[in-house]
Order: sequence, then C-alpha cells, then structure tokens
Amino acid sequence: MRHVTLRQLRTFTAALREGSFAAAADTLHITPPAVTVQMRELEKMAGMPILERTPDGMKPTDAGREIANAALRIEVALTECGDALSSLRGLDSGRVSVGVVSTAKYFAPQVLGAFARAHPAVEIRLEVGNRAAILAALEASTLDLALTGWPPGKLAVQKAPIGNHPHIIIARPDHVHARQRQLAASALAAETFLVREPGSGTRLLMERFFADAHVTPRIGMEMGSNETIKQAVIAGLGIAFISAHTVAVELADERLVALDVAGLPIMRTWFIVNLAKKRLLPSAAALRQFMIDEGHAFLPAFPAIVEPAVRNRSRRAPRRARLPRARMRAARARS
Repeated sequence: MRHVTLRQLRTFTAALREGSFAAAADTLHITPPAVTVQMRELEKMAGMPILERTPDGMKPTDAGREIANAALRIEVALTECGDALSSLRGLDSGRVSVGVVSTAKYFAPQVLGAFARAHPAVEIRLEVGNRAAILAALEASTLDLALTGWPPGKLAVQKAPIGNHPHIIIARPDHVHARQRQLAASALAAETFLVREPGSGTRLLMERFFADAHVTPRIGMEMGSNETIKQAVIAGLGIAFISAHTVAVELADERLVALDVAGLPIMRTWFIVNLAKKRLLPSAAALRQFMIDEGHAFLPAFPAIVEPAVRNRSRRAPRRARLPRARMRAARARS
C-alpha cells in the first residue's frame, strides 16, 4: 500500500459514501469507468477484495474498513496541516471543530458567539449530540474540542474545568411533593420518570444517584432531547432528573419546580476536553483558553429551591417592612 494515491483513497471513500461507482463518479466529476479503474488498482494493492455489493449499496469488507480508517486519518492530517499553514499567516485564522453534549447547547452557543466576535476570521464548526456520540467523534479526531460534563474514563484526554453543573429533579408546581422538604429518594420510587436515552451523561448520573440510594426508579418514557422532557413534565406525564442549566427559564417563571430531594442538587463540573495526542493549532488552543477563562460567565443561573407560598408572601410584604433603617428607628423612638 506504499504506492497508494490520495486520488484512489478519495475515490474509494466517495464510493462508500455514495453507495455506487456511478454516484461516486458524479460527485468527483469523473467518468464511472475511471472510478472502476481506480478501485481495481486499489484492490490489487490490497491483495484482497475491499468492496462488496449489497442491496443497500457498496459496503466495505474488513480490508476495506482498514483502508477507510486510514483514509480518514490522512484527511484529518491534511486538514490539520492546512490549518497550521493558515495559522502561520496569522493567529486569527484557521478552523475549529467543537462538539457539545446536548445539555450544553443552552449556553455553549453564547460562549462560541463571544469568541467569534473577538476572532471573526476563525471558522467554527459546532456539532451537538449525546455524550457517547460526541466522545466517539473526539476519539476519531473529527473534533478538536468537546464540551461535556462527564469526561471519558478510558480515552486519554486533557481536560479543564469551566464551571459547576447542578442536576436536580423537576416536577409541575402542583405536584404532590412540590412543597415538601428534604424528600428521601425512596419517596420517589412510585413516581414515573421521563429520562434521556442510554448513553446520555444525565441518564448515567441519574442511575448512579438512585443506585447509591438503593432505589429503582420507574421509567415511563425515554426521550432524545431535554426540550421534550421539559414539555412532558409540564404536561404532567411524570417527573425528571435533569441538568438545572436546561430548565433555568422554566424554574424562574414557575412552570416547573425543583423538588427538594436529599442529596440534590448533585454538583458536577463542565469540562472542555481535547485528545491528549492531538496537537491543538493556535485557533483551537485560543478557543480552549477562552472557554476556561470566560465560559463560567455564560452558565445559566440556578435559582434556589424556594416554596412558592413563601415567594408570594414576600411579594405581598407590608410596605413598612421595607422602610429604611433610619425611618424605622425614628418610628420606634416616637412610640
């Protein structure tokens, strides 16, 4: 394989991506016979079949998968080289690929927007997904940085904290437990929980919390987004263990309440993560440092758990309770 060409590798990956030689030829603006010739030469160098036709289109053999993985690594290396050359022409250039877990989408765009305004020549690509998908992309080197609340355990990474990440249990304001204090986790065993899909960092944290309390929560529905979970809780379909940063607005306007459960909120940490073996180019390194220095300022506020009745009473407090101290002393002296 020492004499393989970049054109052959790109033709091979195009055939895999498009599902046929004809479609690959159209994408690459060459003729189908030219694609066939390139694939025959590549297969001859491999010494074994690299593609097989299936009803769903072209699929790689085991040998083909090895070639596809090598082609991906080469493309990543070429991209990094191009970015490095761009960075030599000025710090405020280049491209950064950032992955954020879906829970972080409530503040990550604001951080990236602030960085983009300070460095308008840097191209930023944002990818949002669950924890498993984002870490897989980081491992495959298709991402420079990842924003997550649960750094990988087996992947060698560099991580730096950004700020606190509280997790709570939410319910409707009229829920039976809404005004109770210091609930035991066992008191929620009969409740219906609306949860994220397996692989989500929030789901993993919820499972650990209840396992430590020797409680098996009753799972009602699995949902792929925090937005769907919030609306389902508001609709009365159940309660949910969720990041407080995803429900800051709903807590503030009292469409949802945070249940006062012993052991909650669980305070995790937001981290910015990059592969230890991957060299960060100046633009990516600058964004990483910006997140470390400024990211905490963009985290949503987490209101304290306050009983609605107490809030209402404070709003209706007599005017004399808000008298300045000097006037209060004068009133006491006259009495």
